[in-house]
Amino acid sequence: MYIKRIIAATAIIGLIIAGFFAYTIYGKFLTPNTAFNNEEAHVYIPTNASYQDVQAELEPLLKNKTSFDEVAQRKGYIGNIKAGHFIIKKGSNNNDIVNAIRSGNIPIKISFNNQERLEDLAGRIAQQLEADSTSLMKAFKDTQFLETNGFTEETALSMYLPNTYEFYWNTDAVGYRDKMLTEYKRFWTEDRLAKAEKQNLTPAEVYTLASIVQKETAKNDERPRVAGVYLNRLHNNWTLDADPTVIYAVKRESNDFDRVIKRVLYKDLETDSPYNTYKYAGLPPGPIFMPDLSAINAVLNPESHEYYFFVANVSKPGYHLFAKTIGQHNANRKQYIDWINNQGINR
Repeated sequence: MYIKRIIAATAIIGLIIAGFFAYTIYGKFLTPNTAFNNEEAHVYIPTNASYQDVQAELEPLLKNKTSFDEVAQRKGYIGNIKAGHFIIKKGSNNNDIVNAIRSGNIPIKISFNNQERLEDLAGRIAQQLEADSTSLMKAFKDTQFLETNGFTEETALSMYLPNTYEFYWNTDAVGYRDKMLTEYKRFWTEDRLAKAEKQNLTPAEVYTLASIVQKETAKNDERPRVAGVYLNRLHNNWTLDADPTVIYAVKRESNDFDRVIKRVLYKDLETDSPYNTYKYAGLPPGPIFMPDLSAINAVLNPESHEYYFFVANVSKPGYHLFAKTIGQHNANRKQYIDWINNQGINR
């Protein structure tokens, strides 16, 4: 009888200990452990991160860091850290959090436009993806990649079409570049290629001309007409005489792309650069800017007309006056010169 009581007491004590242990484990696994008030928190874990790096990233988000560490250890996460962008929901418990950062890498949307050079694009992308600008520039300018895919260092920017794209945050530089090549090939459909061929242009040349068109006019509805002017000049072997290319040439020759030039001077027209379309016929070696898709479409679908000249319309800001003859153009140009002088714009 006495032995039975001992066995019963031992069993009860065992159950109490087991219950306490189960309650403790349950609490560590299933009790909410978030310390933020927003509906969700975004966590970015770098490639090759240590568990200490993860702890530093999570610490501001957790109520109880110690309990999280214990659960992470029990679930084998500490030795199996994954890089990426993860979302933790408000009120998540430690079990949920570990599951989220172990297998919930969520893509992000990145966007870019209006970049003047590859260097600017690299800086923009480095702000959105894990890859840094140095590795991106190395991938962008990789000689073998460019040659294999029909680009030069001057035309490389034309592979990057401004838009919003979905990427994993931890995509490396080569991965980003290669996906953009895929997007480039997807954009250049048979229909677009046929339209480019109709204008006797390659896709890279379309992009280059579009960059000039966009620099000339910010008005989407005017871009097909401006594109038509430049195509008329190209098809008749005229120089383009595009002021934006002169500005780019001056910046490039001085290696000062932060410089602001509001007015092209006669001395600028003498800049000896293949980007100076007053001095050299045809298109420049590559784009002077990253054009919007609307500017690219304007070159592919230009307005058909007999205009060869245009100048800013001071009575309708943002738009231009178009002319078929040099006489008409000079009359239009005079009103612009008078206006710009009155504004005191010397550079």
